[in-house]
Amino acid sequence: MRTISAFDPRQAPVTGVDAHLPAVPPERLTPQGLRQRFAAPPAWQPELRHEPRFADRPPARAAVLVPLVARAGGLSVLLTERTAHLSTHSGQVAFPGGKSDADDADATATALREAEEEVGLQRRFVEVVGELPVYVTGTQFIVTPVVALVREGFALTPNPDEVAHAFEVPLAFLMNPAHHRRHRVQWQGVTREWFSMPYVEPLWAGDAANAAADESRPAGEGVERYIWGATAGMLRNFYRFLSA
Repeated sequence: MRTISAFDPRQAPVTGVDAHLPAVPPERLTPQGLRQRFAAPPAWQPELRHEPRFADRPPARAAVLVPLVARAGGLSVLLTERTAHLSTHSGQVAFPGGKSDADDADATATALREAEEEVGLQRRFVEVVGELPVYVTGTQFIVTPVVALVREGFALTPNPDEVAHAFEVPLAFLMNPAHHRRHRVQWQGVTREWFSMPYVEPLWAGDAANAAADESRPAGEGVERYIWGATAGMLRNFYRFLSA
């Protein structure tokens, strides 16, 4: 196991790739397939529940929306890249979501409110289909992932104070373990293990102006969106749920 002195998940060694596991069947990656799976869930166990604690703060309830956008080519997952100045999980790829407010009736209310505040996703476009098991982050957020179908026609207005970029990843890509990389390192005396699911966001013709301002994206190419940590962990649980 490798010990690293400066933590950068992109530089951590890959200890394995789960290409031996089957991808989720295409019929389950449809709106109707997802509705049926949550309406009559199979017997299954989440693979990941709790990260090692690395923040000295009291636990806090939170929720994220797992927005599955219905596109002509299939469902895609709407994700955000958090701005670099945020106090927790800055610069990371995340689902829209955040800490629960006292006025929130439940986790669904938190997830919908946060998605509207962070990226401007209006609730009239969202159909909640179910929840995944609670996931506790190393920063002591007790997170409930709320899975929802999102119909086309919405327009995003990301909050620049929280969101640096919003993008979509095909659900089929994320539900194929051939794209699930395993990592294990020693950091500050603690063994840390996690999954990553790096995705290269394509450069479409209409993105040329934005790409010119993005130094991480070479001319004419896409840019890697590095999905890891809690977001990848919740997606891994989603894979286990859909493949059970």
